[in-house]
Amino acid sequence: MRSRKPRSSSTGRVTMADIAKLAGVSTITVSRAFKKPDLVTEDLRKRIFTHAQELGYVPNRVASALAGAPSMNVVVLIPSMTNMVFVEMLAGIHEVLYPRGYQMLIGVTRYSPLEEERLLQTYLEFLPDGLLLTGTDHLPTTWSRLESLGRPVVHMMENESREGYPCVGFSQFDGGYAMAKHLVDRGYKRIAFVAAQLDPRTLARAEGYRQALRDAGLYDPKRELMVPDPSSISMGANLLDRLLTDVPDCDAVFFCNDDLAQGALFQCHRRKIDVPKQLAITGFNDLPASAWTSPTLTTIATPRYQIGRHAATTLLTLLEGEEPEAQVTDLGFSLMARESS
Repeated sequence: MRSRKPRSSSTGRVTMADIAKLAGVSTITVSRAFKKPDLVTEDLRKRIFTHAQELGYVPNRVASALAGAPSMNVVVLIPSMTNMVFVEMLAGIHEVLYPRGYQMLIGVTRYSPLEEERLLQTYLEFLPDGLLLTGTDHLPTTWSRLESLGRPVVHMMENESREGYPCVGFSQFDGGYAMAKHLVDRGYKRIAFVAAQLDPRTLARAEGYRQALRDAGLYDPKRELMVPDPSSISMGANLLDRLLTDVPDCDAVFFCNDDLAQGALFQCHRRKIDVPKQLAITGFNDLPASAWTSPTLTTIATPRYQIGRHAATTLLTLLEGEEPEAQVTDLGFSLMARESS
């Protein structure tokens, strides 16, 4: 018969004393490893965390927070868990927060300000030390809640900030402008814009597209196709067919993201449309597969992993009672000119 895990508390919970006994250190050292990991050597911290995992230790964050100690929880709200852009951003956040002993309370808003408000109401019951939020398109009631919260908040993926709320991202407008100008500079005259999942970032890219074409005297509103449906590769194929039915003389299409653009490339292959000779196709975000499509996809590379890391670092700075170097951190983007344009 297997021996049972040690339990020193009357509730049967594994405690820090249990971990300390197994690791051969004091309970205070175990506490430091969880609450102030920078005060414990890396080797010792790993040993303590390993024993904690073996015992199934679950820190009572809420009790600690009620007692005045940090909860070591950080709320992270993203629009989607299936979009690689946000998954990579989470990876950057985790790499910064985990070594410092913080746990992420991840919520998926599904691009809905109402769902964001509901998630905040739920997660604030865990008394988080800080929040990392995607975008700034909050409901007025959400802004009021954040203002009364008294905890640091950092916004991600955009470069527009309200005073007191640092943000880390890049200009979605400038990214849209850069892609449209790239197509203009390549000599295309009848440039369309196709978008789905019309969140504020997509709408900002659309504004950049419009401005670039207006500057070139080429803007034509009938070459815009924008639907609120979730974005996907299959949606990209369908929207290409719909666009070419409505405006068959397009010579280039700027899709608001790479999912749609990749679907359009596949559909062009099926329809025997030569890309880019007959029709140029471009996307946005530079997903990993975009460098391997045939032809390779011209797109905008966005620094989502770096955004996650920098946003988490900014939050830690605020948690330490210091001011970040900048209220707005623009990490920029890169235009990846490939075969499809």
